[in-house]
Amino acid sequence: MNILSIIFVVLIVLIIVITIVAGFSSMYFFRTTILRKPTATLENNINANTNWEKYLPFLKERRIWFESQKKDDLYIQSFDGLKLHGTFLGADNNKKCVICFHGYTSKGTNDFCALSKFYHEQGFNVILADARNHGESEGKYTGFGVLDRKDAAKWIDYAINRFGKDVNIFLHGISMGGATVLMASGLQLPKNVKAIIADCAFTSAYDVFSHILKRDYHIPKFPIMNMTEYMTKKKAGYGYKDVNTLDEVAKTEIPILFVHGENDDFVPLWMTEKNFDACNSEKEILKVKNADHAESYFAQTDDYEKAIKNLIEKYIKQQGQ
Repeated sequence: MNILSIIFVVLIVLIIVITIVAGFSSMYFFRTTILRKPTATLENNINANTNWEKYLPFLKERRIWFESQKKDDLYIQSFDGLKLHGTFLGADNNKKCVICFHGYTSKGTNDFCALSKFYHEQGFNVILADARNHGESEGKYTGFGVLDRKDAAKWIDYAINRFGKDVNIFLHGISMGGATVLMASGLQLPKNVKAIIADCAFTSAYDVFSHILKRDYHIPKFPIMNMTEYMTKKKAGYGYKDVNTLDEVAKTEIPILFVHGENDDFVPLWMTEKNFDACNSEKEILKVKNADHAESYFAQTDDYEKAIKNLIEKYIKQQGQ
């Protein structure tokens, strides 16, 4: 066997080995990201490096308030037949409703327990939606905003049917929920949706997974991302590149408040900056110094609430509603 033949055989063996390793890695990555995970809380969020201990008194205070309120379980059916769960906290009027979408591995009553009190004080009916494959909602696969945007449209329909055709609706999402509301913004949503708050939203599942591969595993996105996307499309019915926030915010007319912590290492700040630049509707951005992933509300509570109050004043109160 000459040297060229040996080199050829070695290359073939290397290709086979790399393909097998990539295949197993892609399957592992698929299982660890798309399938259901134990529910995380703000305090033990595996995706962030936030020191939540300093916020525990505030969190405890808001949790005590939240648990003392009368709440109802809500159920709707998704576009593909899943039973989706939400938690409802009612107000004294039917004119305002906020629908909240939590982050990856969490649930509505975790990520929005603190913010619920603020919204309730502003006279909003509050719906805390559990994403598919999260909380008490059905589903085998996580939608990462691509599927969840259609679920968001279902929750909007529910709110209009319950509170009437003149209800004013805000959408508020954090992390994966932030991506969900931004992806939903490009749908033909009812005029009832007056504003969107997107906190630490990623641009696409492909972008955030590629970032995680580099950050946590120090490996390039090719070929693992390509193989994982193929598996996701085959099993879960969507690809990581099927929908991205940049395309959706470019065509929406709904005003958007973008929020992001400057120290976020899970969903980098540049993703929100790109979303902001791509957005063609009325928009504002709140960058929070020294805030990690999903920490912005706790790090700058007053500024965060002031920004939302400005949205209320601008898009609801001026209409005499």
